Formats: sequence, C-alpha cells, structure tokens
Amino acid sequence: MTNDFLPRWDMTPYFPGLDSAEFAQALSDWILELDQAEQWLTSEGLDHSTPGGLTPEQVRQFESAVAWYNKLSDDGELLSAYVYSFVSTDSTNDLAGEKESNLDDQLSRFRKWVKRVNKWIGGLGAESLEQLSAVARDHKYAVQRAKVEASHQLSAGEEDLISDLELTGSVAWSRLRSNLTSQLQASVDLGKGPELLPISAIRALAYDPDAGVREKAYQAEIAAWPKVEVAVAEAMNGVKGEIGLLARRRGWESPLSEAIFNSNIDETTLSAMLDSARAAFPHFRRYLQAKAKFLGKAQLPWYDLFAPVGKEAKSWSYDEAIEFVAEQFGTYSPKMREFALKSHRENWTDVSPRPGKTDGAFCMRTRGDESRILMNFKPSFGSVSTLAHELGHGYHNLCLSPRTALQRVTPSTLAETASIFCETIIRQAAQSQGSSDERLAVLEASLQGSTQVVVDITSRFDFESAVFAARQSKTLRPKEYCELMLTAQRGTYGDGLDQSVLHPYMWLAKPHYYGGSFYNFPYMFGLLFALGLYAVYQKDPEAFRSRYDDLLSSTGLADAATLAANFGIDIRKSSFWEGSLTTIQADVDQFEALVKA
Repeated sequence: MTNDFLPRWDMTPYFPGLDSAEFAQALSDWILELDQAEQWLTSEGLDHSTPGGLTPEQVRQFESAVAWYNKLSDDGELLSAYVYSFVSTDSTNDLAGEKESNLDDQLSRFRKWVKRVNKWIGGLGAESLEQLSAVARDHKYAVQRAKVEASHQLSAGEEDLISDLELTGSVAWSRLRSNLTSQLQASVDLGKGPELLPISAIRALAYDPDAGVREKAYQAEIAAWPKVEVAVAEAMNGVKGEIGLLARRRGWESPLSEAIFNSNIDETTLSAMLDSARAAFPHFRRYLQAKAKFLGKAQLPWYDLFAPVGKEAKSWSYDEAIEFVAEQFGTYSPKMREFALKSHRENWTDVSPRPGKTDGAFCMRTRGDESRILMNFKPSFGSVSTLAHELGHGYHNLCLSPRTALQRVTPSTLAETASIFCETIIRQAAQSQGSSDERLAVLEASLQGSTQVVVDITSRFDFESAVFAARQSKTLRPKEYCELMLTAQRGTYGDGLDQSVLHPYMWLAKPHYYGGSFYNFPYMFGLLFALGLYAVYQKDPEAFRSRYDDLLSSTGLADAATLAANFGIDIRKSSFWEGSLTTIQADVDQFEALVKA
C-alpha cells in the first residue's frame, strides 16, 4: 500500500472543517465561556484570600472554580486537538497556522485564569477543604498540589505578564523550530540521481536494510541541519533561558526540581532509577557490540543504530499491522481488542509520512473516550510496535474518560505506562512466533527501543542538564550545542558506538527540548515501570486486569509511589528498577546467542 492510500485521520465527527461555521461557533462559545469565567473570578474576589477559618462561601466558590475548570478544559482540549490535527500534518497550511496562533492567545488567557485560581485555592488549606467539600475530596490530590504550586507562584500581575510574554517567547520559539524543521529538505542520491526529500523521510531511511542507503541518509541529514542551526539554536536559547529564569524567580531549586514535581515523583525515585540505568549501560553496550559484529563492523556507527538485524517474515502493510495488534490485544482482554478495532473503523490514525507532516508519532485525546493518533508508518515491525504504543495511550484515555478534567491531569511519567505495556504485549507475541531469524528481528526492534529509552534518554537528560547550567550565564552557539550533545552521547553510549561517528545535531531533531524541560526521564520511567507491571501481570493475569484499568483511571489521583504501592512496588528502591533492567539484560543475552547462531 503506497502512502497515497494509507489512512488519514477523520476529524469530521468534530467539525466539517477549519473554515466551517460550526468550528467558528464552537471557538466563539469557548471564548465566551472564558470571558464569563474571568468575570466570575473578578466578581467573587478570588484574587484575595481572607484570614481565619474556611467559610461556607469559600467552599461554594471552590466548587464553582472546579466546575469552571473542568468545563473550560474539556471544550478547550477538543478545539486545540482539532487545530493541531491540521498543523501537525501540514505545516504549510496557512489557515491552520492562523487558527493555532489565535487559539494560543485564548489558551494563554486560560492559563492565567488557572494560575490565579490555583493561587487562591492553595491559600485555603487543603485539609479544611477536604473536610467540608465532597468536590474537594473527589479532587484531593489536585488540591494538595495546588498548595505547592501556589507557593511557587509570583504575584497575579507578574504571572499574567509571564503568560502574555510566553506567546512571543517560548511558544513562538517552539513554533519557529517546528516550522523550520518540518519544511527542511535534504539532497540524497539513492541510486537514481540526487533527489530532495523531507528531513522526516531522510531520518526514516535510518531503518533501511541497505547499509549504503543508511550511510548516505545520515550524511545527507548531517549536511542539512546546518541550514537551520542558527535559528533553532536561538529557539533553544529562548526556551531554556525562559524556563531557567522563571524557575529561579518562582523559588524552585532548579528546572529539574520543578520537572520532578510535575512528574509526580521525588528526587529519591529519580536518583534510584537513573543510577540503576547507568549501572546497566555495559549490557546495552554488549548489545551494540554484538550488533556491530553481526553487521561486519568493528564498532557500530550512529547510522547503523537502527539497522535491521535478522529477517522479517514479511513487509507489513498497515492493515496487517492493525489486525495483528488487535489480535494480540485480545489475548489480554476483549475490551482492549475492541478498542483497537474501533480506532481503525473510525479512522483515528493518520498513517502516511509526507512533506509538511511532523516527524515521529503521538496520541492526543479529543473528547470523551476518543483519541487521534499520528504516526509515520513504514512496512516494518518497528511501525507495528509504534502503532501498539500509541494505541496504548488511547486505551489510557479510554480508562480516564469517566474522570473530570482535573482528575485526568496525568504526569508524563505515568502517561507512558499503558503505551509501553501494550508494546510489550505485541513484542512478547512476536518473539514467540517465527524462525530464529524472525525472532532475532523482533528482539532487535525491542532492544533498539530499550536502548533509546534507557541509554539515549540518559544522554538527553545529561545534555539538557548541561544546557541549563550553561544557559544561566550566556547564550549558546550551534557549535556549543553540538559539543554538549557529543559529550552526552560519549558518556552514555561509550564503547558501544564508534566515537567518531555520532550525531551532534540531535538537539535540532528532537522537538521535546522546545516544549518544556526534562521531557526525557519520564520515558525511562514509563518503560521500566511498565516492565515491572508486566511481570506482575504474568504472575497472576486475572487479578491484575481489573486493578490495571483502575490504575490507568487513577493516574491523576495520586503520586506515582502511591499508585505503585498498590501493586507491591516500591519505586524509591533501586531493586525495583534493577529488576526491570534485568528483563532487558536477558534480552541482550538472547540477542547475543541468536547472533552467534
């Protein structure tokens, strides 16, 4: 099936089009809701906390504030997802860009409103609220977090100004980076003469079975990034400078401290996980060294990181991929299988890579129990795994759907739980089937992913830590970002890779650096936490299933340690993380054995 016939997501159940009267009316209605919420906030005098005990009037105001938040969040989330569905699939769509810019202005107003309400709620006293209000008890964790967030907020006027300036600061810088990189093209000669390809298509060639194609694509990519490096370096300077400055002004010890709080974990948990990961690096390097030998090389160059190993039984079509995923989901539960089939019937997924479409993959909630998934499908098992991963996010959204918007707020650490769990179901099924060559191909795809999430994620964590430290005193030039990236890669991959052929421009390729801080470690948490949960599932599948859906529906109701304790897991101890990493170590042992065979 060619790209022209691969499915594209269907957004018509929401609105007929970006230029439709229905969308314009929905946006107008939401802006009116926001106007009314701001007027209510002013008329109720919530900018000022009154001394003394909590009054019945304040309880009423709190419950009204929660109702406003839930309604505005639900309606705004659909509008945002709808607009982004056009922006992410065609960065040259001027109408989509205009709508996104206009919506950003309104979302900035909503963020201001939320900050003001959080500041007020944080001053009320969480314990007293919980005693007097059922709504507060239903949103207990959010109320407790509001108290901490309030202690790190500046004055209402300063926070309003920050929200306004973000639109011309980090939001604009992030959009600039996205537009530049999504429209970037590179020239590569794949045997039919030089041709221009989108950078996303060039990067996808890293998975090509032809070693010459992989190397040429790598060289073309490395040659292309300098065309945008100056502008994107300034985008990084702008985003990281803003985040670092605001963290200091708001009283956070560092941007990392703020990211840890936002991830619903603590420093003890993060240290236990990262220390365990670093201790396991020699096993990942064994895998990379075995892969190099299989490919006939002394050391593995960067452009062979994603080289296929073994022989897949077939070239996967998208229809075959969704059929396989649904079938394997069915071995876990009929509910999960039906969810996958429903997403296919209703065209939730935008599948084909094409110019102007953002690289990578993601899942976004739209409304109720519905989601939309973006991916750039390739006819390989890796894309089958990606499909399962993103459907896992959608299944998580399904489990969260009975919750209010405030109860659904899920940190990125726990947001990866369902996606990795679903990926593991698919991998286990694929590894139990086929010849040794086919099993080797599946195992290789799994170890590729694990290496990215443990080793490469650590390199990104180290890089970002170094960037924040350096950015406090100066702006950085492209060359300096490249040097920091190479230092991070050398320190993590070590002798697993050819140190003379790394990727200094990964800071341009990864969008997450431009949307916040420390997006990276939550992915490692998601992988290792999900592997730990999968081990619990294997011991007692029947008892696990009902508790698992409850866990997914509760990811906004407690911190990660509390939720993990319900499964007998202590995430503050290295032993848990070492246990999950031992699972990957066993995969490395099996990989080495299959390669030798």
